[in-house]
Amino acid sequence: MTWLDSVVFVLLLVAILAYGVYSGRNQRANDAYLLADRSLPWWSVLLGVMATQASAITFLSAPGQAYTDGMRFVQYYFGLPLAMVVISVVFIPIFRSQKVYTAYEYLEKRFDRRTRTLSSVLFLLSRGLSTGISIYAPSIIVSTILGWNIYLTNVLVGGLLMVYTWRGGAKAVANTQTVMFLIIMSSMAASVYFLQSTLPQGATLSDALELARLSGTMNVIVTTFDVNDKYTLWSGLVGGFFLALSYFGTDQSQVGRWITGKGVRESRIGMLLNGVVKVPMQFGILLIGALLVGYYSLLPAPVFFNPRVVERVEKLSPEQTSQLQQQWLDMNTELHATATSVIDGTSSVESFQDVRQRVQAVRGSFQDLVKANGIAESNDANYVFLHFVRTALPAGMVGLIFAVIMMASWGSISAALHSLATASFVDFPSTIPLLQKPSTHTLLWGLFSIAVSMAAARMGSLIEAVNVLGSLFYGPMLGIFLTAFFVKKANGNAVFYATLIAEALVITLWMTDAISFLWLNAIGAIAVMFLAWVWRTTARTDS
Repeated sequence: MTWLDSVVFVLLLVAILAYGVYSGRNQRANDAYLLADRSLPWWSVLLGVMATQASAITFLSAPGQAYTDGMRFVQYYFGLPLAMVVISVVFIPIFRSQKVYTAYEYLEKRFDRRTRTLSSVLFLLSRGLSTGISIYAPSIIVSTILGWNIYLTNVLVGGLLMVYTWRGGAKAVANTQTVMFLIIMSSMAASVYFLQSTLPQGATLSDALELARLSGTMNVIVTTFDVNDKYTLWSGLVGGFFLALSYFGTDQSQVGRWITGKGVRESRIGMLLNGVVKVPMQFGILLIGALLVGYYSLLPAPVFFNPRVVERVEKLSPEQTSQLQQQWLDMNTELHATATSVIDGTSSVESFQDVRQRVQAVRGSFQDLVKANGIAESNDANYVFLHFVRTALPAGMVGLIFAVIMMASWGSISAALHSLATASFVDFPSTIPLLQKPSTHTLLWGLFSIAVSMAAARMGSLIEAVNVLGSLFYGPMLGIFLTAFFVKKANGNAVFYATLIAEALVITLWMTDAISFLWLNAIGAIAVMFLAWVWRTTARTDS
């Protein structure tokens, strides 16, 4: 980065840290620290909910996901609007009337202590692991910029974001999320403007989109019903609905955002508006990745977007790397010429698609070489947008975008750490004096998440990895709450064992790769409800 980028990067992050600590001052009472005194307006609820989900993974990995796999990932969100309606009608009135600190308190009142403990453990496990992955995402940025070791960077990034979360509690999280999210969305819009301005003379965004379409990237809707296909219309509507219902309705990182509203009305408005704006927002972020397909059809691109991995492969297999690099340069030259000709109408679509296919084959060969050398990071989706930022944006904007992705990380991770602390503090009361302070729980979960971040390098596309991880737990978690709401005669014993069986089923299906991960959310939820109903019916018959 230039000196201007460095100044922008550092000043913006320091300002956010200072604002977070300042806005959360004097939040020492439990109700203030954990729930901001339940005093937030609907717009703060909305931005908090969106910022909690829209982490650095969203802004860093989503464009790369679209670049490598097309726009079909957006179907993952198609079930979200309906989930927001169900949460507004069913979940919010119940949780608000019970005046709970965590979603899992309600389960003890409805069933028993054991069911509450199980559901809280499932949340702590899933959210703790995914938060570790989320820490790794901004660490990529700092490591790439400064050339630091990724593991030391995980410690630095994780430690900094813990500062205002630990000190300020729910109010600090909410206030910083609001400011950061507005800056983030403005900056992403600016990146599209600069993408257009750096295209070759005569080329437009429409041309870039057309090249993306010809490359097969604009595959927004996939109507084929295939349970093994990760992203289709049906997996999004069904699996995505259950995943969103579980995430926003039973995951404390989200429940903790909307129960801080002034009342039921504020919580409902925030969640319903989230259902309205989330899909177009995510579509826009993925569209940046599609635009980059067209952009790099006209301008030079690396054979692999993670420069650290390229350096390692060059040392381990210099001859093979040199050959593939030369093939890549030759093929890219041909691709740029063909893409320009397609835009001008002097070359056929088929010729462009043929060259594009051969370019992708060379890229695939390099990824195979990465794997052959035993390097874990054979997927470079997380580095595509970073490469564009570093090579195409003007001085100042580079530092701003890097700071924006860091802020997105801090916004979501701070909310996650706060929710983990709230759940462990409230659901697992301790007699140890040090653990009787919720801020201590925040600190401990921060350290745990930093430890998990050390293994995230092996997980490929981060946005996919974090959603796969959630799908292993969210279905059974949701099933517990749906049983509580709708299976009136189910008792704690039935729900507890039904959840254990459903969780074992979900993990088995995932390990055997029997079905796409989005469907696991529906299977887990339905399995808990069905087994609890059967268990209770059988018990009643036997008696």
